Amino acid sequence: MDMKVTVLGSGAMGTACSILLAEHAGQEVSLWSRDAEYAREMAETRENRRLLPGVRIPESIEITSDVERAVADAEILVVAIPTAYLREALTDLAPHLTSDRPMVSVIKGMENETFMRPSEIIGEVLGNRAVVALGGPSHAEEISRRLPASVVAASGDLALARQVQAMFSTDRFRVYTNLDIVGVELAAALKNVVAIAAGISDGLGYGDNAKAALMTRGIVEITRFGTSLGAEPLTFAGLAGMGDLITTCISPYGRNRHVGQRLGQGEKLSQILASMDAVAEGVLTSRSVHEYAEKLGIEMPITSEVYHVLFEDKNPEEATSALMLRPPKGE
Repeated sequence: MDMKVTVLGSGAMGTACSILLAEHAGQEVSLWSRDAEYAREMAETRENRRLLPGVRIPESIEITSDVERAVADAEILVVAIPTAYLREALTDLAPHLTSDRPMVSVIKGMENETFMRPSEIIGEVLGNRAVVALGGPSHAEEISRRLPASVVAASGDLALARQVQAMFSTDRFRVYTNLDIVGVELAAALKNVVAIAAGISDGLGYGDNAKAALMTRGIVEITRFGTSLGAEPLTFAGLAGMGDLITTCISPYGRNRHVGQRLGQGEKLSQILASMDAVAEGVLTSRSVHEYAEKLGIEMPITSEVYHVLFEDKNPEEATSALMLRPPKGE
């Protein structure tokens, strides 16, 4: 008997997830888009031309802006809506979503005003329900083209995490399980801040040594912050932590690295964001993490300098010098 899975959000990751899920013969997949015109265009062309040009969307995937139709009979919902829009979107969708359906979050960010993780926003808006966070090095551009990738499905409900593991696993997409949803969600959000720093380094032409140092010290900051909020330290050494950080700091697809690179080359943040179709979650995350770290007294020098460059117009070279000239200390 077929199982229906509905993906909420037709961005690059939502589209990639629907393609991935449709590889299983026993899974009926529906992709919901808030934009009726864009849903119609994707259904006709079988392509997300704006975000995944050249990637064919299988005919078996239903693409619709009718939420009632999309979620009807769905057993599991996959949420692929950027954090900045998540609360508003879920509030609008709430009347159509029954409380007994578990959700899979592929969102990599934090809510700036509340510092809530995606699973916490889901719980607050829709009521208590089982949530699995899917994290790790997983650019939509590569997943949708069936390039190999490995991720982790995290939930306090191990049986549900294993169900999601089975749903998403293919010969090109390997899924591990993890009980630390706090760590996986924090890692997914925090690595975007370090990716901006890595991009700034690239834009300034500082080379591989500088970037390697930023990534290494960046994972130290992420771990320090995450464990202070109850996450398991080993999570940050795994796919959701170091794995995702490496990808987002080196990949040409990394939106946050792209923002940083252009900042390093002298462009202003407002210009950069105005020219981008996709959302760079790390911009807002850097503000909320910086403010939260200051409040709790957590040392996060890289995050602090990224914040100053983004929101206080600090010169990227001066920010780099501030990091390099910090008092000597042991590793």
